[in-house]
Amino acid sequence: LMKILVADDDDELRGLVEIVLTSAGYTVSAHANGRLAWESLQAKGADMAVLDINMPEMDGLELLDNIRADQRFKKMPVVLLTARRTSTDQEHGYERGADDYMTKPFENDALVARLKLLEQAFPQNG
Repeated sequence: LMKILVADDDDELRGLVEIVLTSAGYTVSAHANGRLAWESLQAKGADMAVLDINMPEMDGLELLDNIRADQRFKKMPVVLLTARRTSTDQEHGYERGADDYMTKPFENDALVARLKLLEQAFPQNG
């Protein structure tokens, strides 16, 4: 099973993402901030990541920087899932190395569809 790292400080939303991805057949490793997610990724790895941007301790962009700087995870597909919805925010996310950018609130099916596409685009991670 593909393992997806999820980082979001909103407990309700993180729980929802976890349910949606688990029912889509993924294994989920969910964390309340970027630092906890990074520690888990270092210890246990993951195949893809879904990251919120605004989080305490380490935000999603800082976490993304860490992922892209790490030899083991630099090619890992990363989706930013965030309330930041301006085109500038999106450009900034892509510039930092995100593979996809989705705004909240999101459609459950759309999130799963994007991940399935990334899964096909990055088969070496499977």
